[in-house]
Amino acid sequence: MKKILLCMAALVLFSQCKKEEKSAEVVTSFNPEEYASFGEAFEIKDGEIYSMEEISSKYQDLTDKDTLQVIFKSSINEICQTKGCWMTLGLENEKESFVKFTDYAFFVPMNAQGKEAIVKGKAYKKVVPVEELKHYAEDEGKSPEEIAAITEPKVTLAFMADGVYIKKGQDAKQ
Repeated sequence: MKKILLCMAALVLFSQCKKEEKSAEVVTSFNPEEYASFGEAFEIKDGEIYSMEEISSKYQDLTDKDTLQVIFKSSINEICQTKGCWMTLGLENEKESFVKFTDYAFFVPMNAQGKEAIVKGKAYKKVVPVEELKHYAEDEGKSPEEIAAITEPKVTLAFMADGVYIKKGQDAKQ
Protein backbone atom coordinates (compact mmCIF):
# COMPACT_ATOMS: atom_id res chain seq x y z
CA MET A 1 0.00 0.00 0.00
CA LYS A 2 2.84 2.37 0.87
CA LYS A 3 4.45 1.72 -2.52
CA ILE A 4 1.21 2.56 -4.31
CA LEU A 5 0.81 5.81 -2.36
CA LEU A 6 4.45 6.68 -2.98
CA CYS A 7 4.06 6.05 -6.72
CA MET A 8 0.88 8.14 -6.84
CA ALA A 9 2.58 11.01 -5.01
CA ALA A 10 5.53 10.88 -7.40
CA LEU A 11 3.15 10.88 -10.37
CA VAL A 12 1.26 13.93 -9.05
CA LEU A 13 4.52 15.75 -8.36
CA PHE A 14 5.85 14.94 -11.84
CA SER A 15 2.64 16.14 -13.52
CA GLN A 16 2.80 19.43 -11.56
CA CYS A 17 6.37 20.03 -12.75
CA LYS A 18 5.33 19.39 -16.35
CA LYS A 19 2.44 21.88 -16.07
CA GLU A 20 4.79 24.65 -14.88
CA GLU A 21 7.10 24.30 -17.89
CA LYS A 22 6.38 26.78 -20.67
CA SER A 23 6.65 24.93 -23.92
CA ALA A 24 8.16 26.39 -27.05
CA GLU A 25 6.21 26.83 -30.26
CA VAL A 26 6.06 23.51 -32.06
CA VAL A 27 7.86 23.52 -35.37
CA THR A 28 6.79 20.43 -37.24
CA SER A 29 8.24 21.12 -40.67
CA PHE A 30 11.29 23.33 -40.92
CA ASN A 31 12.53 23.22 -44.49
CA PRO A 32 16.04 24.74 -44.70
CA GLU A 33 15.59 25.22 -48.46
CA GLU A 34 12.98 27.91 -47.72
CA TYR A 35 15.57 29.97 -45.80
CA ALA A 36 18.86 31.68 -46.57
CA SER A 37 21.48 30.82 -43.95
CA PHE A 38 23.94 33.29 -42.41
CA GLY A 39 26.63 32.44 -39.89
CA GLU A 40 26.54 29.00 -38.30
CA ALA A 41 23.96 26.62 -39.81
CA PHE A 42 21.87 24.94 -37.12
CA GLU A 43 19.25 22.25 -36.84
CA ILE A 44 15.79 22.95 -35.53
CA LYS A 45 13.99 20.11 -33.79
CA ASP A 46 10.29 19.94 -32.98
CA GLY A 47 9.41 22.12 -30.01
CA GLU A 48 12.77 23.90 -29.95
CA ILE A 49 11.83 27.32 -31.33
CA TYR A 50 10.26 30.12 -29.29
CA SER A 51 7.65 32.49 -30.64
CA MET A 52 7.88 36.25 -30.33
CA GLU A 53 5.54 36.15 -27.29
CA GLU A 54 7.48 33.41 -25.55
CA ILE A 55 10.88 35.05 -25.99
CA SER A 56 9.38 38.32 -24.71
CA SER A 57 8.39 36.50 -21.52
CA LYS A 58 11.87 34.97 -21.21
CA TYR A 59 13.49 38.42 -21.57
CA GLN A 60 11.27 39.74 -18.80
CA ASP A 61 12.67 37.10 -16.43
CA LEU A 62 16.33 37.95 -17.19
CA THR A 63 18.54 40.20 -15.09
CA ASP A 64 21.47 42.11 -16.56
CA LYS A 65 23.77 39.26 -15.46
CA ASP A 66 21.81 36.41 -17.12
CA THR A 67 22.09 34.84 -20.56
CA LEU A 68 19.75 32.33 -22.13
CA GLN A 69 20.74 30.02 -25.02
CA VAL A 70 17.68 29.90 -27.28
CA ILE A 71 16.25 29.74 -30.80
CA PHE A 72 13.42 32.12 -31.66
CA LYS A 73 11.45 33.36 -34.65
CA SER A 74 10.23 36.87 -35.42
CA SER A 75 10.12 39.46 -38.18
CA ILE A 76 12.99 41.82 -38.94
CA ASN A 77 12.20 45.45 -38.06
CA GLU A 78 15.50 47.23 -38.85
CA ILE A 79 18.89 46.34 -40.30
CA CYS A 80 22.17 48.25 -40.26
CA GLN A 81 22.20 50.11 -43.56
CA THR A 82 25.99 50.42 -43.57
CA LYS A 83 26.99 46.72 -43.56
CA GLY A 84 24.12 44.58 -42.29
CA CYS A 85 26.08 44.04 -39.07
CA TRP A 86 23.04 44.19 -36.74
CA MET A 87 19.27 43.93 -36.89
CA THR A 88 16.25 44.32 -34.63
CA LEU A 89 13.57 41.66 -34.30
CA GLY A 90 10.05 42.43 -33.16
CA LEU A 91 8.86 41.27 -29.77
CA GLU A 92 5.56 41.43 -27.96
CA ASN A 93 4.08 44.85 -27.02
CA GLU A 94 6.08 46.72 -29.69
CA LYS A 95 9.42 45.90 -28.03
CA GLU A 96 12.46 44.77 -29.97
CA SER A 97 15.48 42.55 -29.55
CA PHE A 98 18.75 44.10 -30.78
CA VAL A 99 20.65 41.33 -32.59
CA LYS A 100 24.39 41.35 -33.23
CA PHE A 101 26.43 38.53 -34.73
CA THR A 102 29.05 36.47 -32.88
CA ASP A 103 32.59 37.74 -33.43
CA TYR A 104 31.31 40.10 -36.16
CA ALA A 105 31.81 37.02 -38.36
CA PHE A 106 28.86 37.50 -40.71
CA PHE A 107 26.30 40.04 -41.85
CA VAL A 108 22.72 39.87 -43.14
CA PRO A 109 21.30 41.48 -46.30
CA MET A 110 20.42 45.13 -45.81
CA ASN A 111 17.14 44.69 -47.69
CA ALA A 112 15.68 41.95 -45.46
CA GLN A 113 13.43 44.21 -43.37
CA GLY A 114 9.98 42.72 -42.91
CA LYS A 115 11.14 39.17 -43.55
CA GLU A 116 10.83 36.31 -41.09
CA ALA A 117 14.04 35.40 -39.27
CA ILE A 118 14.99 32.50 -37.03
CA VAL A 119 18.00 33.16 -34.80
CA LYS A 120 20.07 30.89 -32.57
CA GLY A 121 22.26 32.29 -29.83
CA LYS A 122 22.20 34.04 -26.46
CA ALA A 123 19.49 36.37 -25.19
CA TYR A 124 20.50 38.93 -22.55
CA LYS A 125 19.84 42.45 -21.29
CA LYS A 126 22.41 45.20 -21.86
CA VAL A 127 22.82 48.82 -20.84
CA VAL A 128 23.88 50.64 -24.03
CA PRO A 129 25.95 53.83 -23.54
CA VAL A 130 25.01 57.08 -25.30
CA GLU A 131 27.93 56.98 -27.77
CA GLU A 132 27.01 53.48 -28.92
CA LEU A 133 23.35 54.52 -29.32
CA LYS A 134 24.45 57.46 -31.45
CA HIS A 135 26.58 55.15 -33.60
CA TYR A 136 23.59 52.86 -34.22
CA ALA A 137 21.42 55.88 -35.05
CA GLU A 138 24.01 56.92 -37.67
CA ASP A 139 23.95 53.37 -39.09
CA GLU A 140 20.16 53.67 -39.41
CA GLY A 141 20.53 56.92 -41.33
CA LYS A 142 18.94 59.13 -38.65
CA SER A 143 19.23 62.89 -38.98
CA PRO A 144 21.85 64.89 -37.02
CA GLU A 145 19.01 66.33 -34.90
CA GLU A 146 17.73 62.84 -34.01
CA ILE A 147 21.26 61.73 -33.12
CA ALA A 148 21.89 64.83 -30.97
CA ALA A 149 18.65 64.10 -29.06
CA ILE A 150 20.17 60.85 -27.70
CA THR A 151 21.38 61.84 -24.23
CA GLU A 152 20.60 58.86 -21.95
CA PRO A 153 21.86 55.26 -21.91
CA LYS A 154 19.22 52.63 -22.66
CA VAL A 155 18.53 49.12 -21.35
CA THR A 156 18.09 46.91 -24.40
CA LEU A 157 16.90 43.38 -24.93
CA ALA A 158 19.96 42.04 -26.74
CA PHE A 159 20.78 38.88 -28.64
CA MET A 160 24.14 37.52 -29.82
CA ALA A 161 23.38 35.28 -32.80
CA ASP A 162 25.60 32.38 -33.84
CA GLY A 163 23.38 31.71 -36.85
CA VAL A 164 20.44 33.26 -38.66
CA TYR A 165 17.90 31.92 -41.13
CA ILE A 166 15.96 34.45 -43.21
CA LYS A 167 12.91 33.27 -45.12
CA LYS A 168 13.35 33.46 -48.90
CA GLY A 169 10.77 34.87 -51.25
CA GLN A 170 8.95 37.16 -48.82
CA ASP A 171 8.37 40.75 -49.83
CA ALA A 172 10.54 43.00 -47.68
CA LYS A 173 9.44 46.44 -46.48
CA GLN A 174 10.38 49.17 -48.88
